[in-house]
Amino acid sequence: MTKKFLPADIQGIIPPLVTPFTANGEIDEEAFADGVRFMLRQGVHGLVVGGSSGEGYTLRTDELQRLATIASREIQGRIPLVAGIIANSTRDAIHRVQALEGLDIAALQVTPAHYIYKSDEDSMLRHFREITTAADIPVLIYNVIPWNYLSPALILHIMREVPGVVGVKQSSGDLKALADLLVGANPQDRIFAAVDSLLYPCMALGAHGAISMLTSAVPGACLDLWNAVRKGDHPYALDLHNRLLLLWNALYADNRVALAKYTLSLQGVPTGHTLRPIPPATPRQQEAIRNALANVLTPSAIAQPG
Repeated sequence: MTKKFLPADIQGIIPPLVTPFTANGEIDEEAFADGVRFMLRQGVHGLVVGGSSGEGYTLRTDELQRLATIASREIQGRIPLVAGIIANSTRDAIHRVQALEGLDIAALQVTPAHYIYKSDEDSMLRHFREITTAADIPVLIYNVIPWNYLSPALILHIMREVPGVVGVKQSSGDLKALADLLVGANPQDRIFAAVDSLLYPCMALGAHGAISMLTSAVPGACLDLWNAVRKGDHPYALDLHNRLLLLWNALYADNRVALAKYTLSLQGVPTGHTLRPIPPATPRQQEAIRNALANVLTPSAIAQPG
């Protein structure tokens, strides 16, 4: 019998799965399943399908449904599965949510609508209320859209007014915003870090976990960081933070989805292509990633050429 996960069960390192595409833009389902199995072997605490690292902003609804089906099949209820809902209207978000009906989805990771215009606060409240009304699945606000960024005060207000909204994935580089969310949150709320350059201080402040591209690229190292902070081993955590920061600096580029895939490929994970027009990793980017990765992972964790 599949375990029913509660919002409180969603914590720790929860990597967004990358989506392997073939050269002609089709999903490579077997490679995707291999990626899920790799994450499970690493010991992650949960997984996200259809997030930004998984090019969820490009996926058709049927593709998101298929990826969630595969991930659910591979996970077999061992850890929570979160589904990314990146849509430009409340209507389209609800269509995506309804397509996931019957799957073992522990939570939804939902963006504000994001094409060009900013929504007012009442519209955002209504957006999340209608989505939670349409499906009995807890919602995490994915606060990532620069021109429709939700303030900590608004996020906390939505969580108080819409019971189905149980937390937030905070993606701003502003550490104070995450601190304000943690101070204002109720004990049952879930506040997740998604600032890759600041995962250590976010965890030290009390974030309930991390859902970010760095967790996608090097889940094992992020698990080490999480465990070190939980144990209070801050000297080790700070040292690992510094090494992870150098890796993130190598990944931080406009084609970072492709760079995260390249980093995973160095660990023996089949990651396929990135959808055009995003370009693949350049030789210079590849070299920078290899050099930084060598200071983060043990040699045995890095696949050897050939």
